[in-house]
Amino acid sequence: MLSAALAVLTLLAAAVPSWSQQIADPTTLASIYSLTTSTSIPFPTATLSNSDAQSFIVSGWSLSKGKIQQGASNIQFVADPFPNKPAPLSATNSTGPVLQVTYPAGQFGSEDSGLQLFSLWNTSDGSAFQSMLVTYEVAFDSNFDFVKGGKLPGLRGGPDPDGCSGGSAANGSNCFSTRLMWRKQAAGEVYAYIPTPNGICSNSNFLCNDDGFGTSIDRGSFSFAAGQWNRVTLIVRLNQPLDTANGEVVLYYNNVNALDEKVLQYRSSSDITIGGLWLSTFFGGSDSSWAPPSDVHAYFRNFQLYGSSSPSNLTGAKVSGAPRSARVAFSASTVGAAVVGLVMATLGSLLL
Repeated sequence: MLSAALAVLTLLAAAVPSWSQQIADPTTLASIYSLTTSTSIPFPTATLSNSDAQSFIVSGWSLSKGKIQQGASNIQFVADPFPNKPAPLSATNSTGPVLQVTYPAGQFGSEDSGLQLFSLWNTSDGSAFQSMLVTYEVAFDSNFDFVKGGKLPGLRGGPDPDGCSGGSAANGSNCFSTRLMWRKQAAGEVYAYIPTPNGICSNSNFLCNDDGFGTSIDRGSFSFAAGQWNRVTLIVRLNQPLDTANGEVVLYYNNVNALDEKVLQYRSSSDITIGGLWLSTFFGGSDSSWAPPSDVHAYFRNFQLYGSSSPSNLTGAKVSGAPRSARVAFSASTVGAAVVGLVMATLGSLLL
């Protein structure tokens, strides 16, 4: 009887091999993915006004170009607004000042709403990260109006520190970005600027744009809660080889697996590695229908990063098909030259 029971358990374990990874805290996930290097973003020990908050971040967060990109006037460090409402499944509830970001009424986009900065993670040995985990906690005002959607922090990389946002497309050699988004009624997703080869846009888990904007991944696979802390853990593993779509994105919400996609191409060039935390948060969207009707706030704490110089080791398909994110507009002269070239090549083949 015992042997029969053990046999059943063995079959169940084989049928659900990833069950042990469905619920996991960030430290456990870092171990599972062999992310052995870690760092954390420093926070002050006392609350700080806007001007002092700016100085603290500029001096201690290793910012790209040494500055806050946008929304510097929308921040301060404040007392925890939800000290008795930790993220579910949290082992501890940290105390101390948290970063408050204001989203002004009627405003949308990164220039007028929220905050945007890029915190570079520079290793002591100069190695480049090809896999990274970022985890943090976010809380929203109890009366937070999610409207149509907005951005939340994630990761980015590549030689172009300003692209892969705002409709500036990823082409495989310039940059990539993977942020979170909230949508209507607080539905969550990963929002990525990445190439989209191999017909990935026909997969219902991916909602692609033809206009250079990002791709929504697994929209609605989790939902944020207002008036309490929410923990998110995002893992990115870059594709390798460069012509293979075996890159991975993983998202855990409150330590529970929400999505895991393993067929991504982040890059076609080795110039793209992972640079660090992209703290990009704002309402939008590209028009006023995305804007909140009144001032609202989000709060952030416990930013931690884990990294490795090893990329994805998954199997994957070779890249084929024109990525939507890499499509560009051609001038009439460029198109004309291409047509002439095609005609000449065709005539040449017929004469051979």
